[in-house]
Amino acid sequence: MNDDELLRYSRHILLNEIGVEGQARIRAAHALVIGAGGLGSPAAFYLASAGIGTLTLVDGDTVDLTNLQRQILHTSDRIGLPKAESGRRTLGAINPEVNVVPVTERVEAEALDALVAAATVVLDCTDNFATRHAINRACVAHRKPLVTGAAIRFDGQLAVFDARQPQAPCYSCLFPEGEGEDELCAVMGVFAPLTGIIGTLQAAEALKLAAGDTQAIGESMHGRLLLVDVLSMGLRTVRVPRDPGCVVCGGQH
Repeated sequence: MNDDELLRYSRHILLNEIGVEGQARIRAAHALVIGAGGLGSPAAFYLASAGIGTLTLVDGDTVDLTNLQRQILHTSDRIGLPKAESGRRTLGAINPEVNVVPVTERVEAEALDALVAAATVVLDCTDNFATRHAINRACVAHRKPLVTGAAIRFDGQLAVFDARQPQAPCYSCLFPEGEGEDELCAVMGVFAPLTGIIGTLQAAEALKLAAGDTQAIGESMHGRLLLVDVLSMGLRTVRVPRDPGCVVCGGQH
């Protein structure tokens, strides 16, 4: 790192758990953020400000007026602009040292597989189960750590699934395919600060993973589900065991 980088990231470097080596790993890391909405906005903000080396931001949608209540990457003058491009502009202003790669289309199959394969850590900031399961399958196949979040009404969830770890569960162990219903935030609504809380926690977990070597610094949320209720400001953590019969990861260990 040069002198400007040492100064920019000095408050990270002062942390014994990160230091120069950990910050250098963050600078060398590649975060794949899928979804530039309510969760992806704060997650990408903090990844960029913390100096993640490359941030690939994927979203096939455009900015809408209804997004601006919670999707803080975007501004009123960008309505109609692809969200990934809007995010690139915002993140470039925060930290021009970060290589932000916008993907302005919905990615599936081979395209998704290639993006996951190239990443250090994957953040699932989407809002539908089909996409989440596709991301999970790719992360298991390429043994990439997955940080997933969800927010609806006043309830949020956060979990980390690290396929590099022995006996690691995956997203499908917790939510088997075909057993969930897609979120309907456009109909049900979502409390704006909740998306900020969950998205910021996703960034924290991703940075802990990036700053470590073979595993996260400190204690990762790997194999645990955090449940957040902002109406009561209650927090609860649940262990997520690996399902030996899981159709996605059951044969991986």
